Amino acid sequence: MLKYLPVIIALLVVSCTSQESKTANIDWETVQDSSHIAFTITDLDGPEAVRYDPDQDIYFISNFTGGGNTQDSTGFITKTDAEGNILDREFMTGTTEYPLHAPRGMFIVNETLWAADVLGVHGFNKATGEQTDFIDFTDFEIGFLNDVSADNEGTLYVTDTGNPRVYQVMNGTASVFLDSLPEAPNGITLNPENNEFILAPWGGDQMFRSFDGDKTLSEYGSLDGGFFDGLEFLSQNLLVASQQDSSIRFYNGTVSKILIKTPGRPADIGINTNLNHVAVPYIALDRVDIWNLNKK
Repeated sequence: MLKYLPVIIALLVVSCTSQESKTANIDWETVQDSSHIAFTITDLDGPEAVRYDPDQDIYFISNFTGGGNTQDSTGFITKTDAEGNILDREFMTGTTEYPLHAPRGMFIVNETLWAADVLGVHGFNKATGEQTDFIDFTDFEIGFLNDVSADNEGTLYVTDTGNPRVYQVMNGTASVFLDSLPEAPNGITLNPENNEFILAPWGGDQMFRSFDGDKTLSEYGSLDGGFFDGLEFLSQNLLVASQQDSSIRFYNGTVSKILIKTPGRPADIGINTNLNHVAVPYIALDRVDIWNLNKK
């Protein structure tokens, strides 16, 4: 084993250097305008969330269709390539027994794409689009299931903006993890620095909360803007969609500022970390813009 150690160290150094060079090329200072849109994806129906899959180099886009909590079986998830070409508009639709109604936030764990929906969380094979799982939440007093994330062990956490609470899904079983939160949670993401989850507050609240596996709820930071939706980390910076002022903001733990001024109200964003691209869906505009954050 020792004879391979120099090779392993060299590979780690190259990997870290490559990642640092990618993120170092990001223009954090300039407020991005429409000239920074790399391309736009259209022919969508109320796109609510985007998730990038680096394994396949593709985007998944959840289509809200009628929206709300209507059980109309019209929801679907679109599959596109990394250039925004639609490969399958209705790649994931669910089953006859458990169809998609108005899919929202998504997260990938191994080979499964998880998507929050009206009555629970759907699991799909990310390669074939086949629905493989459905976690039924109807035993709970559901408000509005909104976003989903997972820890390093694959345990899912789902926000309920209507109650407000956070559910945990472990071994296929859902339970209430955090209840009666001080702010209604919308987006959720895992902080890679300390493995704590960050919650984006909906409504007029500006305080972002964090929590860990011990249910310890802490103040993460207060950001300008409001009606926050999706949030993702890029490098050590948190990117957040603010619908109040149609912007994507970044927060580095100290400073909060506008990074992108969007043409519509942004929903649940996705990140292509290979290219420093931010995918921004606009439900009302039926489109997704892919913004290029690299310096020109």
